[in-house]
Amino acid sequence: MAAGRTALDRAVVAAAALDLLDEVGLDGLSVRRLAGVLGVKSPALYWHFRDKAELLDLMAQEILRPDVHGPARSGQGWQEWVGEGARRRRRALLSRRDGARLIAGTRPGPEIARHAEADLRVLCEAGFTAVGGFRLLVAVGHYVTGFVIEEQGATRRHAALTGPVPDVAEIRASTPTLFSALNDGGAPESDDAFEHGLAALLLGLEAMRTTGSRR
Repeated sequence: MAAGRTALDRAVVAAAALDLLDEVGLDGLSVRRLAGVLGVKSPALYWHFRDKAELLDLMAQEILRPDVHGPARSGQGWQEWVGEGARRRRRALLSRRDGARLIAGTRPGPEIARHAEADLRVLCEAGFTAVGGFRLLVAVGHYVTGFVIEEQGATRRHAALTGPVPDVAEIRASTPTLFSALNDGGAPESDDAFEHGLAALLLGLEAMRTTGSRR
């Protein structure tokens, strides 16, 4: 146990856990499996986290580390600034298998909270109340996480597809409006669909800000 304690640190454990996540997915991840990858006994890992939940928190924080807004550029409106952050968050979650599912069930930690404090101050300077700005960050974060959950779920479903190919003519005949929407607009998990939803969300939040409905 002492050898594991000195040979490992939290960064090494998190990196190995994320690599294992890419290999086996969230459902296949376990402390015992991670210990085997690192060449230690499971108890050695508990020098670095108390339980599996804390390990997942650590992994989530590593995924979100690149997802930092930074200050708005000179002359940059809040909508452009938030939009850039939303796209960066999406890329971060997509960078790992089941990344969005992992994020959805974990706690952010003090470093992410400090970044959220800085982001909230930018929004307050743009005219939001603290409550309104915080709810904006939550709404956009939840939108991105939910969208990526669907993206990654669709990837899993497509990989598992078996059996006969659906009859396109029958689908068109039974659901013509839906067929037209999908045929013209593409998959609901596409980049265009993401941008459409993000734009709608930001426009609605701007309308709330300008009418004073910021809470």
